[in-house]
Amino acid sequence: MKAYCPLCETEADLDLVSVQEDITVRGENITVPATYLKCDAKGHIVPSSDYPDDPLELAYREFRRRHNMLQPEEIRDFRLSRGFTQRELSSLLGWGGATLSRYENGALQDEAHDRLLRLAMEPRNLIALIEAKPDALPNETLARITSSLAEEALPHSMPLRAMYDKYMSIYQADDLTGFRRPDFDRISNALRFFSIPPGVFKTKLNKLLFYADFKHFKEYAVSITGCVYAHLPYGPAPEKYDVLLAALQYGERTILLEERDFPGYVGEVVIATTPPDISLFRPSELRVLAEVKERIGDLTAKQVSDLSHKEKAYTCTASGDLIPYSYAEELTI
Repeated sequence: MKAYCPLCETEADLDLVSVQEDITVRGENITVPATYLKCDAKGHIVPSSDYPDDPLELAYREFRRRHNMLQPEEIRDFRLSRGFTQRELSSLLGWGGATLSRYENGALQDEAHDRLLRLAMEPRNLIALIEAKPDALPNETLARITSSLAEEALPHSMPLRAMYDKYMSIYQADDLTGFRRPDFDRISNALRFFSIPPGVFKTKLNKLLFYADFKHFKEYAVSITGCVYAHLPYGPAPEKYDVLLAALQYGERTILLEERDFPGYVGEVVIATTPPDISLFRPSELRVLAEVKERIGDLTAKQVSDLSHKEKAYTCTASGDLIPYSYAEELTI
C-alpha cells in the first residue's frame, strides 16, 4: 500500500509483515505473533493504528496464562466489583499509589502481589484486610463493603493461618524441615525478631530466617522453626512465604508490609507491630538468632541474596526444588 513513512518523510510503498517474535519474560522465552508495516524504500518499521497489538503485551498475557496469574482486566474487574478506588485498594494492600494502576494498565505484576490479590478476592480474607486497615476507606465505603462481605463470607471459608497450616501439614519432621514439624508460632516470632522497627526488606528477611534455621541445624541437628525452604531466583526462601506473610499481616496482625520508594525501584519492608515472644526459644536458638542478625543483619538485601547464592544449599539444588537441611553442614557462617 502507498502511505506516508514518517522516517523517510515521504510517501512510500508499505508492506504488511507478519512474523513470530521471541520475547524473554523473566527468563522465560515466549513466542508471539507480531504484525507491522515495513517501508520498501529503507526497511523502516512503521507503526500503524490498524495493527495495535503490542508483542510485549501479548507476551505478558501469555506469561500470566502459563503461571495462572491475574490478567489486567481481572484485577480491574475485582476492584470495581467491590467499589474500591485504586487508591483505596492500594492502601488496603500496602502498595504504593502507582502500583495498582500499572498492573491494571498492563504492566506485569510481581508474583507475590498476584498471590496477595488472589487472597484478597476471598471474602473472609478481604474482611481481615479491611479490619486491619479501616482508615484506608471512607466511612460510607467501609459500611457498604463490610456489609456485603459479611453475607459472602461462608462458614467454610478458611482463615489465612489455617490455610498456611494446611499447606505445611503435609511435611513431617525430616530432612526438609530440620527434623521439626513446621511451627507457625516459632516461624512468626523468628520473623518478628528480625523485623523489629525500622523493619527489614522482605527478600532479606527470608534469608535471615534461612540462615538461622540452617545454622542451628548445623550446630544442633535440629532447626529452630521447622520451616521448609525452596530454591527461588533471589535465593532460598520459605515455602509459601507470601501466604505466611499474609497470615501474619492480615490474620495475626503482628507485622506490617510497607512499600518504600528508592532510586530506581520500590522495595517492600516488613515491620513487626508486636514484639517477638522470645520465651518460645531455647538459649541455643536465641543465641543463633542473635548471631545471624549481628553477622549479616547490616548487609544490604542484595548482599545477603548474593551470599545465599554461594551456599551449597543453593548451588546444588535446582530452581523450585525444596532444600534439604543436610546442606547445612556446608553453611558458610
